[in-house]
Amino acid sequence: MAPFLPADIMLVFHRKRIIPPKETVDARGHRPVNRGRETYSAGQAAPPPISGGGRYGGRPTSAPVGKATQEKKEYPESGCELKKSLLKQERNVKPTVDQLKRSVDELTQSTNSIYGYVLDMTAEVAQRQRVSEGNGLLVGQYTDSLEDQHSFIKDAVDVTFPQNIKILQGVLDKIREKIQRLEKAITTQRAKCQVPCKVSCPIPVVSGKECEDIIRKGGDDSQMYLIRPDALSTPYKVFCDQTSQNGGWVVIQNRMDGSVDFGRRWDDYRRGFGNIAFDVGKGHCQTPGEYWLGNERISQLTKMGPTELLVEMEDWSSSKVYAQYEQFTVQGEANNYILAVGRYSGTAGNTFLDGATELFGENRTMTIHNGMMFSTYDRDNDKWTPGDPSKQCSREDGGGWWYNRCHACNPNGRYYWGGAYTKYMAKHGTDDGIVWMNWKGSWYSLKTISMKIRPYFKQR
Repeated sequence: MAPFLPADIMLVFHRKRIIPPKETVDARGHRPVNRGRETYSAGQAAPPPISGGGRYGGRPTSAPVGKATQEKKEYPESGCELKKSLLKQERNVKPTVDQLKRSVDELTQSTNSIYGYVLDMTAEVAQRQRVSEGNGLLVGQYTDSLEDQHSFIKDAVDVTFPQNIKILQGVLDKIREKIQRLEKAITTQRAKCQVPCKVSCPIPVVSGKECEDIIRKGGDDSQMYLIRPDALSTPYKVFCDQTSQNGGWVVIQNRMDGSVDFGRRWDDYRRGFGNIAFDVGKGHCQTPGEYWLGNERISQLTKMGPTELLVEMEDWSSSKVYAQYEQFTVQGEANNYILAVGRYSGTAGNTFLDGATELFGENRTMTIHNGMMFSTYDRDNDKWTPGDPSKQCSREDGGGWWYNRCHACNPNGRYYWGGAYTKYMAKHGTDDGIVWMNWKGSWYSLKTISMKIRPYFKQR
């Protein structure tokens, strides 16, 4: 709105200004005769407005008797007086207008701030709405997934688990039946084993100092015979292999079905144990059993002259290999049956002299068997911390043998069906099977192995 200027007001007032009369009549000195009101004839001009103390046509107006009333108003004498009056009023109004303008500015700023805040709130509400909708969708997805899982678990608990439990119960019942049959068989076997096993099949008439002597006398069949290495000793039974490499072999050790426990004491290995042979229905003991001839007898046979050793073995796939030593001797009990071998040939690998070829350095040296004393779990003669009962090769590896620290071969170890076994199957977590490491490694137990000796004759 444009400011109100006093000059403009003066111009307007000048155009409409009322010019005061030249004479002033004292109304108090010219009172009318009667108190009635004057009348005007038609066509007569109306009198000018009456202002207290004024006049009409030069004649005073009437006033009530006894009371004189007069309303006096002051008018500016000129436009300058009006200008001063307006400027004076402007001075009073302008601060108010300025204050009002400042208030309007402050209100405008506040309004803008509130408007921006409202916009921000609107955007945040929209963002929260989108987040809420996304969360709602995600919750819905999780809820669907949870319902699917709940349905799967409920089905498994209500249907699958009972079926599996029923199947396992059937398997358990079958296992119990097998255990009962095994317990019955073990009980029967124990009853039979209370009496020492006796060979009922006939013994051939032919006999000799050892199997080489018997084959020279005509004993060509591989079966059980009586031998007498020394004329002063008592004859004893052995199985003669008269087939392998022209025959003449005394079988001093044989493993074939795990029917004999080789985890024996020192005295058992000294005397010998097991079944020399048995009859398969032909009237002759032509099948060797599982046995150890005895360290005393083995030592006696090797002292008769140069002796060679043949070790034959077979895995569970019917593959066969052999190891042959042209020199083989076993000292007496006074020297703990120290082993000596020499001049290897064969296909199985030279474990006696070289140790385990899969090892290196000291680890390999400690598996060499040549020169070792014989050890059993009750007489520790190995090289693994002598005198420490917690570190005995024979106790951990399942049988008596010429242990070092501990072995590269273990023909008298535990019998495992199927060949491969693990440390979790072993009694002490060690490779305690019928092992020949240079052929099948530590964790394969052979199906059969046999050790045979005969007099050594240098080939011409």
